[in-house]
Amino acid sequence: MLKKFDGWPHVIYAQQFSREWLEQGFFPLTDEMEKIFEAGGCDILKNKRMISFFYEPSTRTRASFEFAMDYLGGRVVFSTENAREFSSAKKGEIFTDTVKVLNRYRPDAVAVRYDQEIGAEIAARVSQVPIINAGDRHPGQHPTQGLLDLRTILKLLSRIDGVSIAMVGDLTNGRTVRSLSYLLGKFSNVKIYFVSPETVKMKEDVKDYLRRHGIWFTELTDLRDVASLVDVIYQTRTQKECGSSFDRKDHNLGYFIVDKTILNLMKRDAIIMHPLPKVDEITPEVDEDPRAVYLTHQIDSGLFTRMALLKMIVSPDK
Repeated sequence: MLKKFDGWPHVIYAQQFSREWLEQGFFPLTDEMEKIFEAGGCDILKNKRMISFFYEPSTRTRASFEFAMDYLGGRVVFSTENAREFSSAKKGEIFTDTVKVLNRYRPDAVAVRYDQEIGAEIAARVSQVPIINAGDRHPGQHPTQGLLDLRTILKLLSRIDGVSIAMVGDLTNGRTVRSLSYLLGKFSNVKIYFVSPETVKMKEDVKDYLRRHGIWFTELTDLRDVASLVDVIYQTRTQKECGSSFDRKDHNLGYFIVDKTILNLMKRDAIIMHPLPKVDEITPEVDEDPRAVYLTHQIDSGLFTRMALLKMIVSPDK
């Protein structure tokens, strides 16, 4: 039987996962899930049911959770993409009431994306069934994205210890960079370059966590200064829906854009990642560079990650 992570069966924060669990449980299981996917699926979650309850629009996260359940033989019995507008939340229903009602239908897991901070934690407090955080509103977290990003780095670079990474863009409002930073804090000799305008720097809680765990980091305002030094460029978009104060003047000057100039500066074996959706922070020609993995390897890891988590949570003894 697989070792359980802290806070099991709920997946709320990236800090729940120990290095031991990642290396001995999670990473090997994602490889098993990849084999199941290549074989066309299995029935390990037959007669199991998941609810996909999203208060904000989502493409990749919602689709990959639902495909993950399907490939494992389970069913998504209820799914909503914008519950704030298309559920009883529109009528003013209290979020915890919604969670309690959904519990009465006895699903085996609920994937929740809430449009306020600590939404998944609030849901877990009143839920008897596993809650999976599919993304909290800023400055929240996106733990399953962090896990898939970590797996992508491991699969493509064959290591996490000693990796250097530039996290670029709107770091104040981006939940994915927060979760990935917390996970990288489990490893050794990692170097993190936070590259952003002064107005959207990484928040102090993440930096304090990294300090406590002995992780080296620095803050810069120009990607060109570090593009040649890092193994990973992790680009992010401006979080307009969060009221981001990203300075468009800085953006237009190219300090935070991945383009041909950055490609020419990068190591030949480095990779470019992005949690998606992307807008104009990566120029179109970059998509065709083999170092760009956001439309390929990251997507694959997202499916295998969510398959692994659902297997662990819904059917841990099989």
